[in-house]
Amino acid sequence: MNVTIAIPTPLRTYTENNRKVEIDASTVDQALQGLISKYPKLKNHLYEDGKLRNFVNIYLNDEDIRYLDNKIDTEVNDGDAVAIIPSIAGGNH
Repeated sequence: MNVTIAIPTPLRTYTENNRKVEIDASTVDQALQGLISKYPKLKNHLYEDGKLRNFVNIYLNDEDIRYLDNKIDTEVNDGDAVAIIPSIAGGNH
């Protein structure tokens, strides 16, 4: 299945400034692994100890994968969109 992964601005440095990357995959995890295979420098920004970093949120067609039954192992369909959304902290108290 051909999946489009949206790359957030802070990570585009590691994807040759690509805003979107097309990956052939059958699950969200395979899509992310394919992205890392294509752009290895992304790995440290997305994963820690083999798991997605806590501050990295992944959406499949606007659905947060944390709330899907199969989470990162959710199957994707041709044309699906995966978005990497880094958590943002800060502000005034």
